[in-house]
Amino acid sequence: MTDNQDFTAAEDPFDLFRTWLADAEKSEPCDPEAMALATADSSGLPNVRMILLKGADERGFVFYTNCESAKGGELAANAKAALLFFWKSLGRQIRVRGLIEPVTDAEADAYFATRHPQSRIGAWASKQSRPLESRAVLEKAVARYTAEFEGREIARPDYWRGFRVRPVEIEFWQNGDYRLHDRIVFRRTEPDAPWTKTRLNP
Repeated sequence: MTDNQDFTAAEDPFDLFRTWLADAEKSEPCDPEAMALATADSSGLPNVRMILLKGADERGFVFYTNCESAKGGELAANAKAALLFFWKSLGRQIRVRGLIEPVTDAEADAYFATRHPQSRIGAWASKQSRPLESRAVLEKAVARYTAEFEGREIARPDYWRGFRVRPVEIEFWQNGDYRLHDRIVFRRTEPDAPWTKTRLNP
């Protein structure tokens, strides 16, 4: 399902997402799972940053973060988000909008255990998004936690958690000549409701 005609005939957005991600894994030079995450604070002011997708299935799209970070605070204030995947090598993008729900502690623990030990130490050492006096302060914190966890399992900090975007809208866009792109969007009224599909003007 790699040409425009086939993709616009797709009936299941998650099947199509998996196909496009697999294509991107073959063509993108690095981080094909990179995505932009857009959130909004309690006043409605939006914010966006690049993060990495860490899981995707019919339940939604999973990522992990420090809950005390800017994005963590915004997700607590407004449990809705949007995602954007863009693969320049393929001329494709996918836009997702939906509701946020936390993953289970078991899911978060299982993923945290797969991270490189230094990345797990970093989760303890970094007070993400908050002011940092100097790089030396961060390096000192890394050294402290490295010594603290020497010879034992590096547990997941309670504030380091996962979130799932439960989509209510997924749009697929394929670049076309002369800006005559192909676009289809799947929408539903709430997570777990049936999808409807619409073809859009470019």
